[in-house]
Amino acid sequence: NQYRTGLARIEKAVKERLGQAEQEPLMPHDLINSKPISAALKEFFGASQLSQFMDQTNPLAEITHKRRVSALGPGGLTRERAGFEVRDVHVTHYGRVCPIETPEGPNIGLINSLALYARLNEYGFIETPYRRVVDGKVTNEIDYLSAIEEGKYVIAQANAVLDKDGRLTGDLVSAREKGESILCGADRVQYMDVSPAQIVSVAASLVPFLEHDDANRALMGANMSRQAVPVLRPEKPLVGTGIERVAAVDSGTVVTATRGGIVDYVDATRIVVRVNDEEAVAGEVGVDIYNLIKYQRSNQNTNIHQRPIVQKGDKLVKGDVIADGASTDFGEIAIGQNMLIAFMPWNGYNFEDSILISERVVAEDRYTSIHIEELVVMARDTKLGAEEITRDIPNLSEQQLNRLDESGIIYVGAEVQPGDTLVGKVTPKGETTLTPEEKLLRAIFGEKASDVKDTSLRVDQGSSGTVIDVQVFTREGIQRDKRAQQIIDDELKRFRLDLNDQLRIVEADAFDRIEKLLNNRVANGGPQKLAKGTKIDKAYLASVEKFHWFDIRPAEDEVATQLESIKNALEQTRHSFDLAFEEKRKKLTQGDELPAGVLKMVKVYLAVKRRLQPGDKMAGRHGNKGVVSKIVPVEDMPYMADGTP
Repeated sequence: NQYRTGLARIEKAVKERLGQAEQEPLMPHDLINSKPISAALKEFFGASQLSQFMDQTNPLAEITHKRRVSALGPGGLTRERAGFEVRDVHVTHYGRVCPIETPEGPNIGLINSLALYARLNEYGFIETPYRRVVDGKVTNEIDYLSAIEEGKYVIAQANAVLDKDGRLTGDLVSAREKGESILCGADRVQYMDVSPAQIVSVAASLVPFLEHDDANRALMGANMSRQAVPVLRPEKPLVGTGIERVAAVDSGTVVTATRGGIVDYVDATRIVVRVNDEEAVAGEVGVDIYNLIKYQRSNQNTNIHQRPIVQKGDKLVKGDVIADGASTDFGEIAIGQNMLIAFMPWNGYNFEDSILISERVVAEDRYTSIHIEELVVMARDTKLGAEEITRDIPNLSEQQLNRLDESGIIYVGAEVQPGDTLVGKVTPKGETTLTPEEKLLRAIFGEKASDVKDTSLRVDQGSSGTVIDVQVFTREGIQRDKRAQQIIDDELKRFRLDLNDQLRIVEADAFDRIEKLLNNRVANGGPQKLAKGTKIDKAYLASVEKFHWFDIRPAEDEVATQLESIKNALEQTRHSFDLAFEEKRKKLTQGDELPAGVLKMVKVYLAVKRRLQPGDKMAGRHGNKGVVSKIVPVEDMPYMADGTP
């Protein structure tokens, strides 16, 4: 509906524009403005209570946020009016909504999480899967039932004992009927749960030995896993539940192989896979290139970063994990670290949920995380004239400017401290009465020093880090500076590299096929004065340049046709790659759409390393949380019987 209202506004605008007949030829982009649609969508996504900014602290937070079920919002309940009954766990929640994961506080029980196997049906009801049982024998047929349908059946638990033929054993089987637990004969059972984890959500299913935990603490454990910040070196849990891999793959943080094949090339930023012949589609390029995300900022300023875990020559099957993301270790969710802990007092420093940490934990960077800050500066058109992004800033020494390039923008890789200039910017200021110092400056340096003021982007107090990326956006019709041009050139270079890799593999593949095709065939002639009736062998093919293989004239028409088709396919691929490159170049070189009055915008990304310090919160998976009170030298830590600290 939001989209439709936007389209209606556009239609009206286009009709008006066409009504005003003009002389010059009109192009579609002169008529159509995307603003009304984006305004309608922005209003919907910005103003609605249920439209939220995605929680991206770690992969688990992301996947949980996408599986939220809320009773609040337009047409729903309000916190104040919701009573006890609404918030309580209900029988129909079984396998549909998690009884554990819900926020503590005023929203308890009103915001829930979908259970592991639950799905929505076409009417918007939540359904959960059950295995069908026929005459006491459990089949592998799955039926999804809504809460209303479930009331008609007798359903056994997932851990009911089965014999080797899949039949329910024992005289009495523990089952559910109309929400009540009953014991009944195997012949009465009509369905069976698919898994014991069916009743809980993703976050709760990552808690090992959940059944031994107190419900309130399990709730805290499930909720706190979402707050964990991704660490530098993730470590998968020694004790897991088996859901870790599924959660990591489904969250989309890790990179999985879309088709099977062999790894042809790997570096930190990309993985090139030569696809298996049987999975390659005819007429398509048999190459998959995976460009990895490096140091990208998430909504919570944490670091999204992918690193390859395969090597050149590895064989892959479709669905294999080939690169880890943030908080994943070899394709499994790894939110924390495996630590050795002791439950004992230590001079009162761990009173009331305080935690003591060994200095070694900090030294080994076990809990060190990277956070990425985005700093933005805009050059606007003011009444007094345009602001300018430049290196020519009044009253700054050469030393203060030594990290800026000639366009006035800091280099990538520079380590910056509070107060350092990141982007130089000057703003024109109105005529004011001049102080004697300014008069002197004006006399020495001419006009420049006094009629502009320094409004550069600087590093805030209390933050320091490394510049990891710079983006420059320039309005259409404004000359690009050298830095903006260099960024475009780098992007094109990367794109060309991908295309070259694809072409290299496609060509190698084509020449392999030609070699198999021509070997031991009779020729009617060819390069290097190949005589008519000569048999082609590998030695001859090796002596001729590969691109001249197409000049060989095979005696058999069928072989000649195949050779011609391979040649045409190669030329077509080359042509399509050139077109793709041109398209990319065109896209990058056109101006950027910026807010009204903004001529140029520069975004600088700072990576900040944060170490564990007193005051940080730490927690286990069972709701055992605390605050770091002190970091103690290794020699003062308690030690075990064998002397291990």
